[in-house]
Amino acid sequence: MNIPTQASTQHMLRAHNADLADPLFWQLPRSERLKAFALLRGLDAPVRFGESKGKSFYALVKHADVMEASRQPRQFASAPGVTTPEPAAWAKAVFGNSMVNMDGSEHATMRRIVSRAFTPRLLAAAEEDIRDVARRVVDEMIDRRPGDFVPSVASRMPFEVICNLMGIPERYRPEIADRVNHASENVGVKRGLRARLRVPGRGLRALAHMQLVMAKLARERRRRPTDDLISALVRADIDGQSLSSRQLGAFFSLLLVAGVETTRNAIAHGLALLTEHPEQRALLVSDFDRYADGAVDEIVRHSTPIIQFRRTVIAECSLGGREFHPGEKVVLFYASANRDETVFTNPDVFDITRDPNPHLGYGGGGPHYCLGSHLARQEMKALFHELLTRPRDLRAVGIPELVDSNFDNRVRALRFAFDLS
Repeated sequence: MNIPTQASTQHMLRAHNADLADPLFWQLPRSERLKAFALLRGLDAPVRFGESKGKSFYALVKHADVMEASRQPRQFASAPGVTTPEPAAWAKAVFGNSMVNMDGSEHATMRRIVSRAFTPRLLAAAEEDIRDVARRVVDEMIDRRPGDFVPSVASRMPFEVICNLMGIPERYRPEIADRVNHASENVGVKRGLRARLRVPGRGLRALAHMQLVMAKLARERRRRPTDDLISALVRADIDGQSLSSRQLGAFFSLLLVAGVETTRNAIAHGLALLTEHPEQRALLVSDFDRYADGAVDEIVRHSTPIIQFRRTVIAECSLGGREFHPGEKVVLFYASANRDETVFTNPDVFDITRDPNPHLGYGGGGPHYCLGSHLARQEMKALFHELLTRPRDLRAVGIPELVDSNFDNRVRALRFAFDLS
């Protein structure tokens, strides 16, 4: 195998504006970034980006490489963190460590406790509630006729579902919604100096306030449990182990921020895609029950709400034609893996009949596969059923306003319109 030198590869990539470590790359149009990923997939081995050893990483861009790294936690660890920058040790001590940053027995125990809290009774109630929330969100949309799809529909659906599932009283929801927005806003790479100085502090303050509310609710549920997720988790006891207050806070923050943000972005991209491809929309409407699952998977594949997560190499190993050594960083680019032409025929085409569709929108498998994937699919199906069968000619107006981000494919705003039947 002929692997080009690092210098020659970097020269070639710079000529094509394909430096994944440069913030300017993430401000390019999405079509240009996808071309860069296609160029990288054509190389013989993963490429290293970044000049500094402590900040450099190898980009895993092929479907097979992302899947293998996801399923080999003994070589590719999630700790100390899957995001950039990695969470500080003091932040973990204060707020608790998120499941996404755990490995081994610590992660397995936490995931087992959470999984067992999702009882069949709880999940059945959640599915019924999802349909009710979808109807209510669309009722209010029709009544109020808002102009921006994101806050009025795409964000509301997953937020209300998560709050109902957890059992968060109505009186706390406006504050929590505000904290979720503060924790996740300005995640992009295009920020001025004031934002770079202020946003991290605002995000931590939002997280702290959110966890205080969660701690209060946890104490209430320990005294007076109900049939909700908070009650199930505060009473969980697996082999004598239960969740501490910090663990509960970290999990609730993950569920609220990740569970809301990723689904809201998929929903917003879904409306834009169905507007851009009226023939696919017509097919979906013609037999919703037949095509809904395929439509949801194709929306997630095509938009890929989470662009990337990173891993730390902890054991000597080889992957994709390259040897890796402990301490090196790799980044799993789901946005590239979901366009891999060796796996997906015509990968840039939006096709709700695509079968098979082994997209990595919920992760590449392994111990960190998304716990909420089933819930997210149900939310999207229920909402799009209401959106496509009740108002007439629902459509995006213009293109989505995206955040320039190297982490998530976030929609800041999406103008839309519809007619009444």
